[in-house]
Amino acid sequence: MKPIVLLALILMTHLLAGCSGKNPHYDPDKPHHTPTGFQNNYPHSRPSGLDFWRWFFQRRLAGLPREPTLELAPVPPDLEYLHADSSEPSVTWIGHATVLMRMGGLNILTDPVFSRRASPVQWAGPKRWQPPGMALDELPRIDLVLISHSHYDHLDLRSVRGLAAQPGGSPLFLVPLGLKEWFERNVPASRGQVRDFDWWDDLELGDEEGRTLVVFVPAQHWSQRTLRDRNRTLWGGWVVEQPDFVFYFAGDMGYSQDTRDIGERFGGFDLAAIPVGAYEPRWFMQSQHINPEEAVLVHRDVQARRSIGVHWGTFHGITDEPLDQPIADLAEARERHGLNEDDFFLLRHGETRRLDDNR
Repeated sequence: MKPIVLLALILMTHLLAGCSGKNPHYDPDKPHHTPTGFQNNYPHSRPSGLDFWRWFFQRRLAGLPREPTLELAPVPPDLEYLHADSSEPSVTWIGHATVLMRMGGLNILTDPVFSRRASPVQWAGPKRWQPPGMALDELPRIDLVLISHSHYDHLDLRSVRGLAAQPGGSPLFLVPLGLKEWFERNVPASRGQVRDFDWWDDLELGDEEGRTLVVFVPAQHWSQRTLRDRNRTLWGGWVVEQPDFVFYFAGDMGYSQDTRDIGERFGGFDLAAIPVGAYEPRWFMQSQHINPEEAVLVHRDVQARRSIGVHWGTFHGITDEPLDQPIADLAEARERHGLNEDDFFLLRHGETRRLDDNR
């Protein structure tokens, strides 16, 4: 059986599979909790197994996805700068949803995926078009790892095991409800360094002078890693708030009222990391992935001063648009909404943007 066909069967089964068992975190007073798992805050359509097959055969007949036409090669990372002690905020795009955020003396990594494929197996599934902008062993010591949800392009077992084994001990892993148990089973080196969060839960780190507040916030999406765990673990985004800088990592999302709720709650961000890729075809992707037009709306909803586009240009085969299509589509969306390139920017893999002039 060809690997792509086998992967399609796995994914289709995932789409058809429902939750089983009880939700050990169930709180009947929280509308997004269900007895068997979790659900989104706001009503929306959801693709079915038949929709998946329709998409699968349509893209095969059309010869999609096509290869990018633009050069997307990574740039050498500025390792000297990234390993130096600095309180200057900066963001480095490693690839897809993996971002190294440096702020207030902390090194923060989002959704670390350094493997060759975003898949439960490394011989089939979406393959990297570009290598990570930094290798695991090139990273500075990581203090915090933020996990948005359980999908394989956002949570990679090899990568989190490597981070947990970093010299000096494991970083602190902050994860959605339900994923702490997964870490305890699969990443023994992280034991004692994993905290799980419900929506709007927070954690305060440091002292009054170097205070960091981390908050888990809602997103319209879903979760699944196996045939029987659909929506058994929660999903969402993260806010990291320090006295001089506030960062929002959106995770993965369809467009919903959630981002307006976040903007009202926090009153703006110095930087937001917002997905801009994996959005075609809209009839299939719309409820789970925003496109660049909606990404600009999210930028405005959360009142970000600057945003970086993530979740694009890395894994071939997870969507119908070419990997470089978000570059043109985001530029058009910025122009329609009166934004410039500095307001909502893209980086090459490995590239760092210093943010000391952000205010």
